[in-house]
Amino acid sequence: MMAPDRDSDDIDQESDAFQRRASGEGGQAAPATQTAAQNPTLVVVTGVSGAGKSSALKALEDMGFEAIDNVPLSLLDRLVAPGLFPRHLAVGVDIRTRDFAADTFLGQLSDLRKRQDVAARVLFLDCDDQVLGRRYAETRRRHPLAIDRPVADGIRQERALLLPIRERAGVILDTSDMSLGDLKAAMEVHFRTDANPGLPIFVVSFSFRRGLPRDADLVFDVRFLDNPHYDLDLRPLTGLDPAVGRHVEMDPAYGGFFDDLTGLLAPLLPRYAAEGKSYLTIAVGCTGGRHRSVFVAERLGAWLGAQGEKVRIRHRDLNKAGE
Repeated sequence: MMAPDRDSDDIDQESDAFQRRASGEGGQAAPATQTAAQNPTLVVVTGVSGAGKSSALKALEDMGFEAIDNVPLSLLDRLVAPGLFPRHLAVGVDIRTRDFAADTFLGQLSDLRKRQDVAARVLFLDCDDQVLGRRYAETRRRHPLAIDRPVADGIRQERALLLPIRERAGVILDTSDMSLGDLKAAMEVHFRTDANPGLPIFVVSFSFRRGLPRDADLVFDVRFLDNPHYDLDLRPLTGLDPAVGRHVEMDPAYGGFFDDLTGLLAPLLPRYAAEGKSYLTIAVGCTGGRHRSVFVAERLGAWLGAQGEKVRIRHRDLNKAGE
């Protein structure tokens, strides 16, 4: 159920159909009981226009969520009425939504979070202003708040309107440097309904030349390690190649550094989880983002996985210009 633009009658009909399926009317009955262990989840997907909300909703739909876009806030309570919410549901809400207002939305969110029969979560999708501008230029679409003005004006106004919601979001994803595959992987880590509880961890390699990852919580600089770029045989390879890995490991500083790194992280991870942190992003950077940072990120991801952590590895600049 992924229609980006519908009138109110369509949404009323869709809401009624959803509730009929939930109660068993007109088709196969829903399960008689809904235990707390099943943790039905409502994910509200919002964020700046052009940051990938439709793609995120489709990813959730592929994961088993029922996904509905542009739900008027006045109908949200009907979709999650007590006793009529039998499965995982994702709804898209943004400035295009009829009767949208940040204070109204936050009031509904507060009420939902008090309920025991549903786990309400908010995903906020963000993106760099320049990347947003480029996306609008490439697709030749108008920003919804800048019909007769520059796109930059619409982006600036939208950020101001959405700031209160961004501050209350449980998960914030910056899609500036994400491919569609990266976004889907991130969605699976955060919202897989069959996932084991725990702190999702993202390990990202990057190039300092291209700037720090905007969503990094911890940043480690590995430019002190011997650079494979200056070995002509290794230059065209990456940190995913064994020869590059052996080169980095031969640096006398590598072993002690990696031991210290894991020794630092080991006591921090359970404390982050205990504090209720939604996720942790660890960034590892080198000059070009293709050799040293990639190898160290892979090794760190393997170590985290061996500790039983839920981890995803992403190499932001691997396919971009070399060091």
